[in-house]
Amino acid sequence: MKPSTLRHAMNLWPPFLFSGIHVTRIGDDWRSARVEMRMRPWNRNYVGTHFGGSLFAMTDPFWMLLVKERLGNTHYVWDQAGEIEFLKPGRGTVHAEFELDDATVDTIRDATADGAKYLHWFQTEVLDAGGDTVARVRKQVYARRKPGR
Repeated sequence: MKPSTLRHAMNLWPPFLFSGIHVTRIGDDWRSARVEMRMRPWNRNYVGTHFGGSLFAMTDPFWMLLVKERLGNTHYVWDQAGEIEFLKPGRGTVHAEFELDDATVDTIRDATADGAKYLHWFQTEVLDAGGDTVARVRKQVYARRKPGR
């Protein structure tokens, strides 16, 4: 699938569509992505800030997707664990960016060359319009080379 096709599909995916989450970019080379979320009545919590579950959801699939596409069909890739730290109340439009560098992909390929599993932690910050960090999200991605590949 082309990155642009996946981006459009994700923007129509009900968990994103109905949470106000919008994927603004997935790099043509699968090295980067950007997602944003506008404040809406349905993603606002009891005290009028972004609902924490929506902040986590907006970052959820991206590290796994980027790693999977960069490694190709030679590897199994999925999310193993995740955590979020709330640092500041989120208001207005918030966004997160993901950049997967070649060195990390090479590390994963090297660590899984013999078929062993490899777990890698990625960190992403959710920022408000002023550039302040609203939340820090960590995702652990599992990778293992498929047999015979």
